[in-house]
Amino acid sequence: MFKKILIANRGEIACRVAATCARLGIKTVAVYSDADDHAKHVAACDEAVYIGGSSPKDSYLRWEKIIETALATGAQAIHPGYGFLSENDAFATACHDTGLIFIGPPASAIQAMGLKAESKQLMEKAGVPLVPGYHGANQAPDFLQTQADGMGYPVLIKASAGGGGKGMRIVDKSKDFAAALASCKREAINSFGDDAVLIEKYVQRPRHIEIQVFGDTQSNYVYLFERDCSVQRRHQKVLEEAPAPGLSEAMRQQMGATAVAAARAVNYVGAGTVEFIVEQQLNGGMNFFFMEMNTRLQVEHPVTEAITGLDLVEWQLLVASGEPLPLKQEDLRITGHAIEARICAENPDNQFLPATGQLKIYSLPEHVTFERTAGGNAMVNVRVDSGVREGDTISPYYDSMIAKLIVHGATREQALARMDEALAKTHIVGLNTNVQFLRYVVRSDSFAQANLDTGLIPREATALFNQEPVGIELAVAAAVVHTLHTESGEAGLSKPTSVNAWIDPLSKRDGWQSHGIRTRKFEFEFHREKVTAQLRYLHDGALHLSVGDVSGALSYSHADAGFDISFLKQRIIVKTYKNIDLVSIFTVKGATQIIVIDLLEHAGEAHEERGRLTAPMPGKVVSFAVKVGDKVVKGQALAVMDAMKMEHTIAAPADGVVQELVYQPGDQVVEGAELLKLGATLEGAV
Repeated sequence: MFKKILIANRGEIACRVAATCARLGIKTVAVYSDADDHAKHVAACDEAVYIGGSSPKDSYLRWEKIIETALATGAQAIHPGYGFLSENDAFATACHDTGLIFIGPPASAIQAMGLKAESKQLMEKAGVPLVPGYHGANQAPDFLQTQADGMGYPVLIKASAGGGGKGMRIVDKSKDFAAALASCKREAINSFGDDAVLIEKYVQRPRHIEIQVFGDTQSNYVYLFERDCSVQRRHQKVLEEAPAPGLSEAMRQQMGATAVAAARAVNYVGAGTVEFIVEQQLNGGMNFFFMEMNTRLQVEHPVTEAITGLDLVEWQLLVASGEPLPLKQEDLRITGHAIEARICAENPDNQFLPATGQLKIYSLPEHVTFERTAGGNAMVNVRVDSGVREGDTISPYYDSMIAKLIVHGATREQALARMDEALAKTHIVGLNTNVQFLRYVVRSDSFAQANLDTGLIPREATALFNQEPVGIELAVAAAVVHTLHTESGEAGLSKPTSVNAWIDPLSKRDGWQSHGIRTRKFEFEFHREKVTAQLRYLHDGALHLSVGDVSGALSYSHADAGFDISFLKQRIIVKTYKNIDLVSIFTVKGATQIIVIDLLEHAGEAHEERGRLTAPMPGKVVSFAVKVGDKVVKGQALAVMDAMKMEHTIAAPADGVVQELVYQPGDQVVEGAELLKLGATLEGAV
């Protein structure tokens, strides 16, 4: 076994690998960029070496510098994690040439499976079933259009060197193909340095089921069962689970044997995942087709660990050091059910736009780090894999994933209940996240009933987007209670309820007076609507709250580092956190936010700027779809930005005329930068 390895990655996967190494007594070396100077993974390792600027191309993709660092620190091997250099055959070859062990498959296997088109040709020869499509070298747009037209729509355009949902477009009509192809190629060249694509017939109601495989240097192979990754947004996974619901044992064995055959075809070594598209037939049957092989550890590997009781990183280290696989196929068993949720910095109600900012509050449920129990499977109810801490900043340079939340139960129903409870205990303040959205998905009819396919999110859209789980009355009550508590300077919460917790004793405004019923006015903004509330202090010390046209007695007490609030015949436990003027409210029903308007500070109402369009986050301007003088209509695409490795379309908020393009394609812009200006149309102002 190794004595020291270098982890050529960052974030949660670097922390994950470091944890297993620490358990096994293996020393670790971290590498970090400018943006990760104080990152969690740096502290998680025994040593850390700076390798360059914040952009991945200036740091985590500099494999020459990484190899140099490994040699200088005495590391014997390099673990690439996933993403970055994990599927770079040149990097794997360079490691071998310098005497370092690449903890992954041989470069030949990475190369064989790295290009989707070539890998599918290889799989076809190995007898692995494929989706009908074009996987050839001719990349002329007109030729590709002809191929797509011949297959019949819908079709899927996919970057040949792609992964992670990048460089992928579904096209429903022939007239939309050219624009989708151009966008796909741009995203592919930015993400992978290769704009080659393949075209496939898009399978209706497909499920995404993948098989975890492992091989060793003695040509032993096993499959560690399957994961269902059908719940996706923008072709990226949201929830994963193991085993796949509704999969028969016969089909599990058939898919497992096929995945092992795929691994044998390229003399695979280490951890790999063979991904299949599963077509669901009207008679309840299923057909599966090879999609791709990921020649690395997957983001969702913890659900496989949960149902098998195995540490896949430990297996990677054993195999890379020349040891045989610890178990044979007949020794492997499935125990219970596991689900993983990817917690991301993004706004689901705004097309999953990635978010950046500081984690002012970062509170996750208590968890047990993975441990293999002697003589049996590990039963970890809740697990959190995270690469950040409270106070860290989510930057635009890397993926938007903050953490992974994994639960395990004896049954799928138990795992669902544990996931909803764990998400309810996940409190993040400082930037938008998808935590509440994940709760909606877990509780949706389709997911709860295992009616799974890659169209689940759009199918359940009315129940998943623009929802309000708490309601205006309770939100106002919680904000009022938070204000009263903060002003009184009461103790009793285990965590300060305000990010800006200092209290000026002269600023208390509790409405005290020596006689009579006292009344106090509050103003809030809730979902962009102004809300006025009145709090009355009655003679007996009781409180009476009016919110719009409704009113009732208000009472509260401390409970579990939060408040036990009663209002309008509802009683609920809430936790509140205030960041400047925004109060974040967390309840068992769900989470919401409300803005507190300070009546003493506001000398005048803020005005909404019109006629301008700004960058929603830091990134690069890719293109403009309009020019100065063009008339546009509300919803029309105006510009395309690239941020967090994804393209984002900027649309017109109203009808108007383009007055100015402030930037040029290729320009880097900061969040809030004005991209273009719209002027009034003949019908009136924009």
